[in-house]
Amino acid sequence: MGAFKNEMGVQLAIVADGVGGEQAGDVASNMAVSHLGNQWQQTQIQTLDEAKSWIQTNLEAENEKILQTSHRYRTLEGMATTIVLAVIFPDQICIANLGDSRAYMHRNGQFYQVTEDHNLAEELVRAGSIKPEEAATNSGRHMLTRQLGVDDAVDADLFDFALQAHDEVMLTTDGLVKHLNDKQIADVLNQELSSTETITQLIDQANQAGGTDNITVLLGYQENEER
Repeated sequence: MGAFKNEMGVQLAIVADGVGGEQAGDVASNMAVSHLGNQWQQTQIQTLDEAKSWIQTNLEAENEKILQTSHRYRTLEGMATTIVLAVIFPDQICIANLGDSRAYMHRNGQFYQVTEDHNLAEELVRAGSIKPEEAATNSGRHMLTRQLGVDDAVDADLFDFALQAHDEVMLTTDGLVKHLNDKQIADVLNQELSSTETITQLIDQANQAGGTDNITVLLGYQENEER
């Protein structure tokens, strides 16, 4: 994960969760975060439309880099990564995702998921083949349908909306939400804690609940808020 600011002070937050044998997934996720973060720091983007165009172009470029690297080195064959990122302006936000790493919004005590998971179970829900409540136990939840580094084409979902005072966006890998439900997460976010304390408590609770996967959490907030 990483948080970066461009030359205009606009923040980019990224969480990536690698997929692939041995350490290959870690290589893919680290590539995505470092490359995208470095590219962002060199931009002068100030508008939502510019951010959307930048996201599409740079996700496609990073996808190609991961594919080329995986083809070049046998030990990295098949590596890929999920990714969720947010470009945070003072009054608006743009979020993009591939895979099952998620973005959530915490607003006025309410907590809700912004992104949709790209796995077979959720695709079946969207197709009407299974009910939403069946997705959590469907074996298809482990089968990703979109990632960086698998297909030549990149089909990221993009979401944008206006920000309000004290809005908080949370980016996380699926390791957190496997063990904590929305209410449990919201209860922590609603406490008067610093960002570091909030993240630590969320990860500790997920681990205590049987955390079996990588857990990464990143919090971003509307710039007028102090936390």
